[in-house]
Amino acid sequence: MTTETIDHSTLTRLFENGSISSAHIVAKPGGWSIQIQQGSKEYSLAAQRSGQVRLFKRFETLVTYLQGVGINHFDVDTTSYDPLQIKTYARPDRAEAMKQAHEAAAYEEWVKQQVQISIDDPRPSVSDEDARRIFAAKRDALRQRVR
Repeated sequence: MTTETIDHSTLTRLFENGSISSAHIVAKPGGWSIQIQQGSKEYSLAAQRSGQVRLFKRFETLVTYLQGVGINHFDVDTTSYDPLQIKTYARPDRAEAMKQAHEAAAYEEWVKQQVQISIDDPRPSVSDEDARRIFAAKRDALRQRVR
């Protein structure tokens, strides 16, 4: 039996043509792979970018993928299954990034509220020209006191 790799679009076409004899899920170090039987040929699903045999970390993700293609019946080979070897990735960097994003959003909301409070303030406002004139007079008065 020859083993080759196929991509997602080829797998979909094989299924649509009805030329898939059987589908097997095989436990490998690091995850689960898909093997498709078509007559005397056996194909493994390849990852799109690398072209290497695609490994699914989670069995549930693999089942959902196969159902999306239309394959609802398959065999499962757990010979090489080691639950301690299949790890899910913790992403502490993403948790920190999400925390910072929430803090930034909260700060942005606070700034918007402060601006709106300032706009809604009923007290009379002073124009820029008047403010410059008032503070120029205050500066002159301070200079006179220092001399």
